[in-house]
Amino acid sequence: MSDPLLAPLTALGMNAPMIETIGGVTIGENTSLAIASLSARKGKDQELRALIQPVLGDSLPQPGHAIGARDVTAVWTGVDQWFLMAPLPEHPDFAAEIKALVADTASVTEQTDGWVVFDITGANLIPLLERLCSLDTKAMMAGDATRCLIEHLGCLILCRESARSFTLLGPRSSAASLHHTLVTAARSIA
Repeated sequence: MSDPLLAPLTALGMNAPMIETIGGVTIGENTSLAIASLSARKGKDQELRALIQPVLGDSLPQPGHAIGARDVTAVWTGVDQWFLMAPLPEHPDFAAEIKALVADTASVTEQTDGWVVFDITGANLIPLLERLCSLDTKAMMAGDATRCLIEHLGCLILCRESARSFTLLGPRSSAASLHHTLVTAARSIA
């Protein structure tokens, strides 16, 4: 019997995450995040907040925001809905961990392989981001997060450090298109 030839690939179809530096901008594919969606069940939002607080060290974020504590980040994605992200090596079955914690107060779904994550860093990313979406990224501060459209793709953008560090989540099925858009925008300002 032969050995199986299966090996995990990144969203961009590579053996290792793609990291590119163009001018002063670094675009890095982040494959080390576990992602789970969390949706409060009707009438259980306060109970859910109490259960999840020890994990976050804070309450779930309000609209337009993300919070992070320890190794978990929570991002508001809709009314009584959030994405939770944690390091994949430490949390290989993150959605199951969260489901065990919140029990019947929320619905939890595995999202890790549904999204491509790009970390974008540089001295001044505002001109790049202005080419990508219509958000007022100049006004975004660390901890701000919102949905946006980039090349007709529904994305989620998190500000890690004002004007200098952002994390972008997009649909995995469009990873190559999104990456091309990021690289093209970076080249236009280099």
